Amino acid sequence: MNGEQRRTKIRQMLAVAQQPLTGTGLAKELGVSRQVIVQDIALMRAENTAILSTNKGYLLRQDDSGDVQPKRVFFVRHSTEQVLEEFMAVIDLGGRILDVAVEHELYGSIRADLLIENAQDARDFVGRLEHCRDNLLKVLTDDCHYHTVAAPSEKLLDLIEAELRRRGIVHDIA
Repeated sequence: MNGEQRRTKIRQMLAVAQQPLTGTGLAKELGVSRQVIVQDIALMRAENTAILSTNKGYLLRQDDSGDVQPKRVFFVRHSTEQVLEEFMAVIDLGGRILDVAVEHELYGSIRADLLIENAQDARDFVGRLEHCRDNLLKVLTDDCHYHTVAAPSEKLLDLIEAELRRRGIVHDIA
């Protein structure tokens, strides 16, 4: 199988996947290294294939026009030990953490999709964090970062914001 055939197969696999597909899993399925998959994903993105790289694996980006839930970007600052507390406060009030972003002085905005939709996602993320040698993006900006949060209503977003403020996690931008 050549590269173009492999990338076509990756598109097909992502199109029917019910959950994110890991680079390692794709590599095993296609008989190549994980690095080859990473390169294929980069080439596919350069060809405008809308692929999300999440902490759970790769997904095809779905059309956002059907997602009518209100969203709000929160400026947050907290310790690494408070990540699970932050995620659970959002989830317990019916929200979802869509992404994380930092504003870096040199590189500008750096953003990563999270898709933390439930307590298991939150625990899985923190579990990976505990066994990972990489750092959270927030370490680049003295723990300051942004999360886009979605919830079924503006009222729930207000409650989420109030709860995160009460916990000292959400701050006003200085």
